[in-house]
Amino acid sequence: MVLAHGGRFNKESWEKQARTLAAAEFRVLAFDFRGYGKSRGPGQSDPMSVPLHLDVLAAVRYMRTAGAESVSVVGDSMGGGAAGDASIASRPGEIDRLVLLGAAPNGPADKLKSSTLFILSRDDANDDGPRLPRIREQYMRKLQNQKS
Repeated sequence: MVLAHGGRFNKESWEKQARTLAAAEFRVLAFDFRGYGKSRGPGQSDPMSVPLHLDVLAAVRYMRTAGAESVSVVGDSMGGGAAGDASIASRPGEIDRLVLLGAAPNGPADKLKSSTLFILSRDDANDDGPRLPRIREQYMRKLQNQKS
């Protein structure tokens, strides 16, 4: 299980969830996106200017090389967008499942390669406005493309 934090947080924000998942015998990796927490590297002065989905893919690939037979990603807000984009950019079967908390991929949802659960409240919003209409639109487009 890879845990991708939101823009106002870092990997420590997942501590309770990570401990609970680990106690249930899941392998868990919470990481800091570049420029967050103790992470450094390209984009640390403006983390939103870098391809954050590559950080998610690196975590997924690390879990695979460490022996994980399947990898699920839970992403919150910014981390959910990055997780969705990682699914779009991933190789088929690389990310088994996605849980997007108050998030949607930045790219087209119909290109997601993973089973995906969207979780958000009706009034959840960010600087771009309410999230639900955009997520619903992406989801409906994905369903229409699957039927085609």
